[in-house]
Amino acid sequence: MNKKLEIICVGKELLMGKIPNINAHWLAKRATTLGLEVDRIVTVTDDVDAVSTAVREAVQRKPRFIITTGGLGPTYDDKTLEGIAKGIGRNLELNEQALRKIMKRMRDHTQGRESEFGEAALKRIKQAIDDYERGVYSTYMSRYATIPKGASVVLPQEIHSGGLGVICELDGTTLITLPGVPQEVNAIVEQWIVPLFKEAAGSIAFFEASLDVKGIWERALAPLIDTVMAENPRVYVKSNVRSDVIREGLELYLSTTDEDPKIAENSLNKALTEISELIQQNGGKITPIKTTSQC
Repeated sequence: MNKKLEIICVGKELLMGKIPNINAHWLAKRATTLGLEVDRIVTVTDDVDAVSTAVREAVQRKPRFIITTGGLGPTYDDKTLEGIAKGIGRNLELNEQALRKIMKRMRDHTQGRESEFGEAALKRIKQAIDDYERGVYSTYMSRYATIPKGASVVLPQEIHSGGLGVICELDGTTLITLPGVPQEVNAIVEQWIVPLFKEAAGSIAFFEASLDVKGIWERALAPLIDTVMAENPRVYVKSNVRSDVIREGLELYLSTTDEDPKIAENSLNKALTEISELIQQNGGKITPIKTTSQC
């Protein structure tokens, strides 16, 4: 069963280091804990050709999911949907169903809640609703509802700041386009995308554990990790230098998946015991940081 996922992040601000790539980190973690395999994360600038090339190359690799983040707003540099349409060979079109969904949510989120909006924002929203009811679509609203042919939009229930997602089914791949605001990404994913992830992953159990390791250098820890991974091929083990600990402070991370939660838990515990014993035999000290599971 195909469980691969690729993430494409769009935004020059990410490439400039202006803001951290919070969405990629969160999406990768969420997908992994649900049993998917994140195969690639790339970041491209706000350019139609850059986006279309990244999407086209990802589609050719045929992952189960492709997720893009960023570039769905109304400003001049929001080119993601245009790039996606070019990358998958589909035209952009004004989707009436998408427009109806957007307008309905705008009505629902303003009715009786006017005090939550600024005066200028409320005026724009009411004007857009009035225009829509008269059969006039503003450029702003039409832009939000203009999506690749055959795609659909999803909107989170609790967000009223304009965030939406676009889902396009290709040949065995679901292409999901998300906004760039992390709160909107989280809301859309939890409501609409997590069920798709769970269906694709099947009955997969995910277990992970972390150890705080001191008294041993990473170069001395490396062969111990190699030994444990060779004896436990289903368990991933990785060491990372902790930025909050001077010199020899390390965090050791272990994770595994299996359709049988008991097998996954036993595999992780076995590897955890083995690496702990080897570290202590080589003069190191360990402290458990966390152990979590997702079934």
